[in-house]
Amino acid sequence: LRGEQSNSSMIVETEGATPLIVKLFRLLQDGENPDVLLQGALTAGGSERVPALVGSATIAVAGIRTHALLVQEFLPDVQDAWRVALRRAAAGEGIEEPARQLGEAVAEVHRGLAAALGTVPADPGTVQAAVARMRERLEAVAAEAPQVGAHRERIAALLEAAAGMPWPALQRIHGDLHLGQVLHVPERGWVLLDFEGEPLRPLAQRNLPDSPLRDVAGLLRSLDYVAGAVHLEHGRTAQQWAADARAAFLHGYAESTGWALEHGPLQVLLAAFEADKAVYEALYEARNRPDWLPIPLAALERISAPGAAEGSAG
Repeated sequence: LRGEQSNSSMIVETEGATPLIVKLFRLLQDGENPDVLLQGALTAGGSERVPALVGSATIAVAGIRTHALLVQEFLPDVQDAWRVALRRAAAGEGIEEPARQLGEAVAEVHRGLAAALGTVPADPGTVQAAVARMRERLEAVAAEAPQVGAHRERIAALLEAAAGMPWPALQRIHGDLHLGQVLHVPERGWVLLDFEGEPLRPLAQRNLPDSPLRDVAGLLRSLDYVAGAVHLEHGRTAQQWAADARAAFLHGYAESTGWALEHGPLQVLLAAFEADKAVYEALYEARNRPDWLPIPLAALERISAPGAAEGSAG
């Protein structure tokens, strides 16, 4: 079906049986693969927001024991959210209601993971370590990409503010959430997949509890990228489209969780996670796709603007 850095997938069809997807993990590290653990927990809880996990297999070799593959429900004739959003944005069609429903779906997945796998308090040491990693990334990227350096002081101040805010409890999250990791399934709605986390991070890190706001920030950045792609590929400005989509997504998530994401401490934390993601994007684009660099740079400008952490997230 496809080949990626960390896994390969194939559709298995047998006579008289429902087709399934078998995903083979190619980068093997000792420990449980979060794709199996998280999808399994959500499936056991009856969630329809993930492909149902059918089974998995482990392997013990060269001193490690880990998952070698998983088998999951196959969802035919569907499109991922990136394609859905890109088509709508290019046509000038709003996506507010689907974006709101996506916010609800992500909140539902987060609730399911918290219920199945628990939460832990965000103690000061964990918070300081998380923000320190963001600072280190900012300094490293600013040194390599001068365009990011122009925003360094204001982003650093935002991270400092985030370090002093009360953080919500940490839990297992998707860890690498963007529109390409979401499918639109007719009569079912949005379905999230690929819970492996960032595949190049050590497995032990990917199995640690994290802030749900990291997933929220990932989708906000992905919606922003839709507007950037429309501008690059079609010459159309879609910034208002992105602002409306982002606001609708946040509304759906906030309505489902009761979290105030457009003001107060949670807005500051969300801005910090989004800035951290944009810094990472800027490094990638500077190295690989310079024409796309203005997309994360514009986000850093918006996020770090004076008063941005007190106004609308859109």
